[in-house]
Amino acid sequence: MNSRKSLLTSTVLNLAALGALPWACFAQPDPNWLDHDRNRPQPPVVAPATPSTPEQAGKAPSDATVLFDGKDLSQWSSLDGSPTKWITRDGYMECVKGSGYIRTRQNFGDCQLHVEWAAPVPAHGEGQGRGNSGVFLGLDRYEIQVLDSYESKTYADGSAGSIYGQYPPLANVCRPPGQWQTYDIVYTAPRFDADGKLLSPVHLTVFHNGVLIQNNVQLTGPTSWLERAPYQPHPEKQPISLQDHGNPVRFRNIWLRELGQSDKKEVASRTAGLTLPTSLLDSYAGKYDSVEITREGSQLVALVGGVKFLMFAESPTKFFAKTTDVQIEFPAGVQGKPDRLIWSVGEGANEAKRTQ
Repeated sequence: MNSRKSLLTSTVLNLAALGALPWACFAQPDPNWLDHDRNRPQPPVVAPATPSTPEQAGKAPSDATVLFDGKDLSQWSSLDGSPTKWITRDGYMECVKGSGYIRTRQNFGDCQLHVEWAAPVPAHGEGQGRGNSGVFLGLDRYEIQVLDSYESKTYADGSAGSIYGQYPPLANVCRPPGQWQTYDIVYTAPRFDADGKLLSPVHLTVFHNGVLIQNNVQLTGPTSWLERAPYQPHPEKQPISLQDHGNPVRFRNIWLRELGQSDKKEVASRTAGLTLPTSLLDSYAGKYDSVEITREGSQLVALVGGVKFLMFAESPTKFFAKTTDVQIEFPAGVQGKPDRLIWSVGEGANEAKRTQ
């Protein structure tokens, strides 16, 4: 790297650290490569998505995680991890009134999310009572409103494509009820420090039927109906959820591309983690010979050597920490509380029997 570029890079990084650059939270050119560097790795080759038609859903890009392909709801559950009561037929899933939100079993952070939806036909109700649902990032925190806003009026920051309660869409591009519509969403998850202080907020970009309706907007906190709620710390990666608002809204062709992930698929998959039923996590909680397991919210916490580690689920029986290579595995197929676990730090395997 030449001295001029090195000095420029150093200046930019120092200003960013001091908060002097309002755009410092956005991506910057990698200072480790020269301009037009012939040795810089080429971007991966990805087969693009194919467009959907009114009759048939398109195909996801080759590097996407397919969350719903019209066949089954194996990637989804109720919020508590139990099987969902939403139904599938003719290549789509449909919300069943009173069945509750559904969420992905896997957790996701920064991503590009593609969702196709259709409002009920014939149209029924007015305003917020007409074809209402929602796409949530961060489990149930940050909503992009789904609503039949075709020739139907409601408050602007609650219409189709709004960041609910915060940002109206830049345009109303709703199709008539019954016709398939697309949301293409770019989500940047919030970051919190070890003490729970907000380091950077949520940013969202949304295209509705190919039209830009949210341009990298910065959220003030979770979206809500009656208040402007502040941020509360949470893991960077959380499930994606769809709302039950009492209307039979349909969804199809849901896929996601994780952003900023490792090129190694097995690493990207492992670090995403799963959100498991709280009943299963509670069965793991207890004291073992050298490890204590508790549950905090939707995650296990392991006390190992007097140090607490927030554990992420790789599978229903395997868990890992992200700050230190701590791994814990419970015996598979056990009904009720397991009598032992296997734990390791960096290497080896140690058995710990349940004492309480």
